[in-house]
Formats: sequence, structure tokens, C-alpha cells
Amino acid sequence: MSIGHTLLGLLESGPRHGYDLKRAFDERFGHDRPLHYGQVYSTMSRLLRNGLVVVDGVEAGGGPERKRYAVTEAGVTDVARWLATPEKPEPYLQSTLYTKVVLALLTGRGADGILDAQRAEHLRLMRELTRRKRDGDLADQLICDHALFHLEADLRWLELTAARLDRLAEEVRR
Repeated sequence: MSIGHTLLGLLESGPRHGYDLKRAFDERFGHDRPLHYGQVYSTMSRLLRNGLVVVDGVEAGGGPERKRYAVTEAGVTDVARWLATPEKPEPYLQSTLYTKVVLALLTGRGADGILDAQRAEHLRLMRELTRRKRDGDLADQLICDHALFHLEADLRWLELTAARLDRLAEEVRR
């Protein structure tokens, strides 16, 4: 995810302080990985330097001055271009799990245990996401569905690999 583009998009509704941007980001997109304040302010500095935001006001407080940022026309254009650009599909051709399975076989270890442990971990996470989906709002339901569909695809790969494990072991040991 492009944090810069996301913050720019959040600014399109009106100027905000860094604290407010972090809170809005975390509420909408950061359930599992909230932003650190340092990320927000370093990103805002970069966006300011690149002319995508301006400082709309500064307020004195009990601590450091609070800057209020506003998106520029260039920032709006940049977000529009980013939104219109399709994301590159990630085919996972070099997955860590695949590497573990092949290395286990290359070193004479069994890979069944690796596949079983991974299957159990996937199922555990799927149960957790299903609970979150059931209790969540529409945004939560959609992000959980996205993750669940990817996990289901991983499970299919785990089953297929388990079914072909003997053949794979023969090939990698040649």
C-alpha cells in the first residue's frame, strides 16, 4: 500500500493535522498494521517537499507546533493517477513456504510436518478472520474476504503439494 497516496486521499476531504491523519488511516486501513507517528510525519515531509501538500496552518500547543496539511492540485492529480493504475498481481513465485518444503526435501527431512503445521496456522487465521468478518462493518467484511480468499488459495496449494510430495522429493534429490 502506498502510505503517501493514502494520506493524500484522506486530505482530499479537508486539511488535517498529522495526528488526525494517523487516526483516520488507522481507522480505515490500519487495523492490523497501524501507522507509527514517525511514518506519518516523514511521509508528510516528503509530500511537502514534492509539492503534493502545503502547510495550511500552524497551531501552538503544549508541545511542538501542530501543522495542518492540505492537499494541492498536484496531490489530487497524483492520487487520481495512482487510483487509475492497476496494481501488479503478485504471483508469489518465490514463497518462503515453497523454499522451506524444497530445502526440507533437499536435506533429507520430511516436508509433511511443514505442510501440516502451515495448514493448521492457515486454518487458525481463517477462523480468526471469519469471527472478525462476522462482527465487523462492511469495510471489515471486505478486507477479511480478501484475506480469506488468499488463504483459501494457499490451502489449495498446500493440498496439491502434499499430494505431489513424493514426486517432488524424487525431483529435488536428483
